[in-house]
Amino acid sequence: MRIFLEFEKPVAELEAKIEELRRMVGDDSISVADEVAKLSEKADRQLRTIYGKLTAWQKTQVARHPDRPKASDYISALITDFTPLAGDRAFADDAAVLGGLGRFRGRSVMVLGTEKGSDTESRVKHNFGMAKPEGYRKARRLIELAGRFGIPVLCFVDTSGAYPGIDAEARGQAEAIARSIEACLGAPVPVVAAVIGEGGSGGAVALASGDAVLMLEHAVYSVISPEGCAAILWKDSAQAPAAAEAMRITAEDLKRLKLIDGIIPEPVGGAHRDPQAAIAAIAAAIDAALQPLLKLDGATLISRRRAKFLEMGREALA
Repeated sequence: MRIFLEFEKPVAELEAKIEELRRMVGDDSISVADEVAKLSEKADRQLRTIYGKLTAWQKTQVARHPDRPKASDYISALITDFTPLAGDRAFADDAAVLGGLGRFRGRSVMVLGTEKGSDTESRVKHNFGMAKPEGYRKARRLIELAGRFGIPVLCFVDTSGAYPGIDAEARGQAEAIARSIEACLGAPVPVVAAVIGEGGSGGAVALASGDAVLMLEHAVYSVISPEGCAAILWKDSAQAPAAAEAMRITAEDLKRLKLIDGIIPEPVGGAHRDPQAAIAAIAAAIDAALQPLLKLDGATLISRRRAKFLEMGREALA
């Protein structure tokens, strides 16, 4: 059963009518084909209108949609011969961070992804995509392994943020995130990151400090969640919509601010309505970003990558 967001209510009503009419098709005395076609066209127009002017808060809701393709969906669809690699060689394996070797369009790659899970059981298993220190230490280990063997790194980012629990802090959460960022910035191989849903705080930056940072059209990327920002600034999480607008968290805002390198169009109605089309779009965008990077040597990649991140915000401070 399709899950509709609050702002999609007009489309939900039309699609409910279409479904009701389709159930009547078996009755030969009732001709509903024309009516179904008209309603379908109207629903499509309505969907295009709604998604053509989404607010930052509405995009946040789309980015969090439970049916939106997860990192595991992209990995299983795009990476052949995938071999998972587990553990940080220090404490444990963190299921919130997927990682391993495989092939992308015939080329060997190291793949990393923050995984939210798609149902209650898998969400609990993957800790809702919120990694602990061992997750970021695993990421660092695999990035360094990729550098050692000259293998490009692909990252699929979808997390509300790093896990904020006491146990994570006790095991050095901040240091683990910083080391993962350091590994990304210092990798002598191409690093391409795609924000596929939520890009939350340092938990996202830890895997998104790449040569090319791409975002799906309705993904969001921010230093804190809108609810968290609203709770701090207004002492009221109900102000989240206002916070989302103020923080400039959409792909369009971030591209304009030169904080990301490209926006990947989504199917009408979001990636959750047509996951295969979204996956195909991601594949094409990653390949386009990766090809020119493969021509550069390690020293050039590191120099350009570090310069890129150091330049961020310079114009705003000038």
